[in-house]
Amino acid sequence: QLQLVESGGGLVQPGGSLRLSCAASGRHLDYYAVGWFRQAPGKEREGVSCIGIDDGGAFYTDAVKGRFTISRDKNGNTVYLQLNDLKPEDTGIYSCAAHWFSCDTYESSRDFNSWGQGTQVTVSS
Repeated sequence: QLQLVESGGGLVQPGGSLRLSCAASGRHLDYYAVGWFRQAPGKEREGVSCIGIDDGGAFYTDAVKGRFTISRDKNGNTVYLQLNDLKPEDTGIYSCAAHWFSCDTYESSRDFNSWGQGTQVTVSS
């Protein structure tokens, strides 16, 4: 059974950077599309980014395009999300989850499974 664990969150000033990690165990992450999601206080969870199977494309919500980069470390069975030029509106709990086939539904998180516990990102001066 696939299990995911996120790490790398923290408190950072506006304009700063963080790298989030989504580490897998149980199954190899190459067989899944992997999405990153965030939930801000009082708001619904939203899809932030997704990477397809076999690096079959990387997708980003408009709010993070040009600032966030998703990637895979195949040897380490980990998916990363590099967060640059962070803004206060990026604050939230960031979670990763896997889809057995594609990134098509990452914006709604429909059919994504094996959710991790999340890691807190706080952007504040």
